[in-house]
Amino acid sequence: MDSIKIPDNYQEKLNVTDTQYAIKKLKDFFERDLAKTLDLIRVSAPLFVRSDSGINDNLNGVETPVSFSVNGVNSPAEIVHSLAKWKRYALNKYHFSIGKGLYTDMNAIRKDETLDPIHSVFVDQWDWEKIINKADRNLDTLKDIVSKIYGSLKRTEEYIIKEYPILSFKLSDNITFVTSQELEDEYPNLSPKSREYEACKKYGSIFIIGIGDKLKSGSPHDLRSPDYDDWNLNGDIIVYYPILDIPLELSSMGIRVDEESLVKQLKLTNNEDRLNLPFQKMLVEGKLPYTIGGGIGQSRMCMFFLEKAHIGEVQSSIWPESMIDEYKKNGINLL
Repeated sequence: MDSIKIPDNYQEKLNVTDTQYAIKKLKDFFERDLAKTLDLIRVSAPLFVRSDSGINDNLNGVETPVSFSVNGVNSPAEIVHSLAKWKRYALNKYHFSIGKGLYTDMNAIRKDETLDPIHSVFVDQWDWEKIINKADRNLDTLKDIVSKIYGSLKRTEEYIIKEYPILSFKLSDNITFVTSQELEDEYPNLSPKSREYEACKKYGSIFIIGIGDKLKSGSPHDLRSPDYDDWNLNGDIIVYYPILDIPLELSSMGIRVDEESLVKQLKLTNNEDRLNLPFQKMLVEGKLPYTIGGGIGQSRMCMFFLEKAHIGEVQSSIWPESMIDEYKKNGINLL
């Protein structure tokens, strides 16, 4: 798949003011629908955590969090990358029961992000998590939750087009489940991103199962932190985005590691030292619930439904001057 280009003859369907109104409507509708569909309640969440807690998401293992000192605290604080681990801790602390869950507005800074029309240093998403039985740690549970989330996305699309008829339907009727190994088998000579493109062009919306572990080729489809998702029971919701002619990831999610898969994945990635961190110790000792959870990109979703050419049209962030100038020449003003 080629790099993302400014679409030819692009014209925004909603001006800056209408876009702001539409963002509010979109977020409010989807948030309510998702909470009702998955039986979630909203909670407050941290913007930063202690660096010695083991709670921060280390993403692909190479990104460095923004850190700072706090008066009277002997550990630096880190701006979160995501709340993947914190949510599981919170479900336990707040005494949630099986089948119940939480969601929150997660804001993060990923300073090492490579900036382009769909990637920003500022990350905003709905982070959600709910408790399940250990016996429900299986693909059927994963697919059921994915289908429910996709139903919320479909209802959100219907709602926003009713509010703004100038917008168009883009989601396929159903989401197609495919494993990362099946994609590699079908497109062995393509990169993972190019496989995603071909699959999205073919099916419209896909959920790729199994991200993090090595495939038959010896490489993973994509990197994933070893201590929150079970690599056999996770995946990404990806949709075809015709405005940019790309596969657009809207959500990364999965059933979380249990005691055995945590130890196994830390060994595979030579990260066994994390077993000494507070969060990981609680998990191995059986002090945390079994859960499923994920993140759903807020700006990504708004960009998709409002048919924008750059994520900077729906969120305020920092962009290279060259990028700002290039888009401005094409009549696109980044916030």
